[in-house]
Amino acid sequence: MTNPWTVALFAVFLWWFSTGLIMLRVRRADMGGPDDHLWSVLLGLPLLIGGGLALDATADQATELGAVCAFLAAIAVWGWIELAFLSGVITGPNQKPCPPGLSFGQRFLRATGTVLYNEILLTLGLLVIAKLTWEAPNQFGLWTYAVLYFARISAKLNLFLGVPRIHTEFLPQALSHLESHFRRAAMNGFFPVSITLLTFATACWMERAAGATTEASLTGHVLLTVLTALALLEHWFMVLPLPDQKLYRWMLPKRPHPASLDQRT
Repeated sequence: MTNPWTVALFAVFLWWFSTGLIMLRVRRADMGGPDDHLWSVLLGLPLLIGGGLALDATADQATELGAVCAFLAAIAVWGWIELAFLSGVITGPNQKPCPPGLSFGQRFLRATGTVLYNEILLTLGLLVIAKLTWEAPNQFGLWTYAVLYFARISAKLNLFLGVPRIHTEFLPQALSHLESHFRRAAMNGFFPVSITLLTFATACWMERAAGATTEASLTGHVLLTVLTALALLEHWFMVLPLPDQKLYRWMLPKRPHPASLDQRT
């Protein structure tokens, strides 16, 4: 993977495939028994454990392979936490729809309550990874997780404040109440800030990649450039009329008709 274009394509494929795989597993659990979501999270624990061990093991490996492995390890840890959230296993204390007519502050508190436990877990993950890799030769795992962490916070804030395009069709059954906490609006004041910061971060990683003096630095910074650019693209999907849902809709099984669910129960 010494070719930057190969590294970039690898990052794009990993982003698409890992996201689609989690969505596929959650959709199949939605169509299964009442304990399927819990089993998904439990059987996925090797992602969390293996990712943490790999981050620790690669922290001192300032090599191209070490950069790639640290990137993959951070994605694995993030993926398990994302699976736990989308499965409805680790979400927040508030699991009810948002009543209409609430003030901004009340809406914010209720929306925070829907994701509180997940945010705490994500923050703990960031702190643990920082502890494992701080001042180590290979910090690409930490930066990978940090990009995902802050981009996700930005996306959640924009969904809460209001964006024109929200794909609620992909919400799992366990998180159907989240739709009431989203807001559709032509634009919100925070969106330009999000775009500016993500664009600046992408440019910074790109500049580091262009000035890299080692294969490890080049590979790691190309991975971070593509990951941050994809986070920027996901933000633009919230406002631009692009058929981005087609990236995953074709691979997800259709939910059964309500009538068939009634017959099964």
